[in-house]
Amino acid sequence: MVLELDFTLQPLGMPRKAAWRRSAPVGLSNHEMAVSSSRQWQGRADPFGVAAVSSGSRLPEQQRTSESPLSWFRGLYLPPALHPLNKTFVKTDEWQDIDGTQEKRRAFLQDFCRKYNSRKKLQTHLVHLVSRIYVEDRHKVLYCEVPKAGCSNWKRVLMVLSGLAASTNNISHDDVHYGKHLRKLDSYDLKGIYTRLNMYTKFIFVRDPMERLVSAFRDKFEHPNSYYHPVFGKAIIKKYRHNADEEALKSGSGVKFKEFIQYLLDSHRPVGMDIHWEQVSKLCYPCLINYDFIGKFETLEEDANYFLQLVGAPANLKFPKFKDRHSSDERTSTEVVRQYLKELSKEERQLTYDFYYLDYLMFNYTSPLV
Repeated sequence: MVLELDFTLQPLGMPRKAAWRRSAPVGLSNHEMAVSSSRQWQGRADPFGVAAVSSGSRLPEQQRTSESPLSWFRGLYLPPALHPLNKTFVKTDEWQDIDGTQEKRRAFLQDFCRKYNSRKKLQTHLVHLVSRIYVEDRHKVLYCEVPKAGCSNWKRVLMVLSGLAASTNNISHDDVHYGKHLRKLDSYDLKGIYTRLNMYTKFIFVRDPMERLVSAFRDKFEHPNSYYHPVFGKAIIKKYRHNADEEALKSGSGVKFKEFIQYLLDSHRPVGMDIHWEQVSKLCYPCLINYDFIGKFETLEEDANYFLQLVGAPANLKFPKFKDRHSSDERTSTEVVRQYLKELSKEERQLTYDFYYLDYLMFNYTSPLV
């Protein structure tokens, strides 16, 4: 089943063909530096990231056999209303600054989505829109997973909140990612999806797009990996490395950052995209799903612990500080990213920024010097 929904995000008084320029609210912290470039929207990608759903995406059997599956969506409006954060559980004033920053982030994203001038039919399954969202029913929270932005530790926290584990310290990487302990929103029927979207606290954690990209490359291609090397590495080396030796073609190991970027920017990629470097706009649909809380990797610990207060988590539950894997590696910082970008031509750097342009805009990240 495909939902056909007409979305119009049109600010009052704005001509329909007007281009929107980047702007930022006054008074943002250093972590919220406004995007200063004046590039225009025209000619850029759709911020909703919406495309016809792939043939591999299917509704669960019980939904396909339902008598009237669209009955829950007559008059459906997405995004659901943006509710004020419930601060009942916040007992002290120590979170005041973080709360102020959070309100600015929410307002900025909402303003961005409101100003984007679009009138088109969304043709995609609602199930597809929520396929990256994890559900924790006890505390009524929905978490949209953004890989390389603290997602492993967030899954550990969700397991503790749901009673599946006593402590985040005792949950292995494999349990987090392959244990299938947590339920995703797309596993519910249509009524269950829509009810949770409207009633639960929805949150997302994001990261500077270039840092996230380089972090993904380092994790998947600079360490032994039984999936990414044979699946992605072999295809990348075969297409983008001239005179590749037999061992590299056979193993897929040793992909260079420049080769990885060539793959990323290729409209005819030899192998598909992956969630670890997919744009957040296409993972979590921030203009179609109103996220109540927007955390950032750059302020991960304080944002995460404030969120746990907001949802009434146990007082002894704190967001883990440990690095999930490759703990001896230097963290992917601005300086580390700069070193990797030196491997690219100026045009490749610009095109890579353009690829993540909407993520920079939506979450008010400063555009890199390319």
